[in-house]
Amino acid sequence: QVQLVESGGGLVQSGGSLRLACTASSRTFGAYNMGWFRQAPGKGREFVAAINRSGSFTTYTDSVKGRFTIARDNAKNTVYLQMNSLKPEDTAVYYCATTTKAPTTVIASYNRWGQGTQVTVSS
Repeated sequence: QVQLVESGGGLVQSGGSLRLACTASSRTFGAYNMGWFRQAPGKGREFVAAINRSGSFTTYTDSVKGRFTIARDNAKNTVYLQMNSLKPEDTAVYYCATTTKAPTTVIASYNRWGQGTQVTVSS
């Protein structure tokens, strides 16, 4: 069983940066594709970014392209989300999740979720 813990959230001004980390308590971390999702107040959970097992493939939702970067370090059992040029509309709880399927935007394909970390961007 993979357990995930997100960290790195906080309060930042518009235009600022944060780096989120998601650490897995499993030696099989490298076997999973990973995704980042977010949920803003009053809205459903939405896809942000995904990465394959080796880190050679990444994909992003249009609203974060050019601003966010997903990466992983399998030796540290960690996936990262570097967030630059943050906007108030990025405010949300951010979750990481694992899937045994190929990298996908489909929420139902993800099997294990962290508890989330709050990101708040002020104007």
